[in-house]
Amino acid sequence: MWDQVKNLDTAWLVALGVAVLFNVVTYAPPWMIALPGLRLRQALPFTQASSALTYVAPGGGLVGMAGSYGLLRTWGFGSSDVARAVTLTGIWNQLANLLLPVIAVLLLSIENQRDALLTTVAVVGGILFGVAVALLALVFWSDGLARGIGDVVQSTTNRLLRSIRRGTLEGWPERLVRFRRATVGLIRRRWAALTVAAVVGNLAVFVVLLVSLRAVGVGASQITWIEAFAGWSLARALQLIPLTPGGVGPVELGMTGILVGFGGPNAGVVAAVLLYRAFTVLPTLLLGLATMGAWRWLGPGRVEGGVDAAAGNPPGG
Repeated sequence: MWDQVKNLDTAWLVALGVAVLFNVVTYAPPWMIALPGLRLRQALPFTQASSALTYVAPGGGLVGMAGSYGLLRTWGFGSSDVARAVTLTGIWNQLANLLLPVIAVLLLSIENQRDALLTTVAVVGGILFGVAVALLALVFWSDGLARGIGDVVQSTTNRLLRSIRRGTLEGWPERLVRFRRATVGLIRRRWAALTVAAVVGNLAVFVVLLVSLRAVGVGASQITWIEAFAGWSLARALQLIPLTPGGVGPVELGMTGILVGFGGPNAGVVAAVLLYRAFTVLPTLLLGLATMGAWRWLGPGRVEGGVDAAAGNPPGG
């Protein structure tokens, strides 16, 4: 494996660099679409910082979402706007990850191939995708339903707060109604752009794997791009289960196992998978940590007179 990595051709190293740069840039557009007022020069460092959190802390996507909310709030964006952006980008990304194995199974059927593990993951992913879409539709179906959910959440939370002698919550039903209206309006205006951005962002990650495979000499005669896509989609699905920070361990094992099962050479596949993980994790981790160190100097700096000009809301609104 090391022999293959240390002898990488310069042209392939350049190709890997271009693929990594493209991947890093595609982190930003979904957030710019979901959070009006967030510009590219803020979105790029922000997405690296929030993604880096998923690689260093247990909890995976949940930690990343919580970190995204906290980071954007320190820049003065309104709480409702940030919550909406975190919700929409999270939903779109997770739904894409659930559908990837389904698409992979369909592509493999073109080549008359099957993989039992991938098929199982695809079936589970398809079911979860349908359930998630149904729940999402219910949440945003009507003001009355949103108000009812707000009532249940508020009453349940208040019972817990009273038991520990803390202050109670007020106004959650109407807040959820306002949140629902604004979110539905944003989805109607930008659902297509958000979907395209999510698809391009996911494909950019796959390109890094494909270039890594070809760079170490695993050609199309050994692993086709469809088989590579199948292994990659399984790994993306495994990342939804927060067993380790960033899925380190299960992702590499799952991807390596399915690619070797498709006929890829052991050393070449392992080398490619490790290259892929290094070039998708390390740049974001290093850029993210550097961003958090300089966070206060990277913000929009547009909060004046008690009004958040970037988000168009009073702070905390």
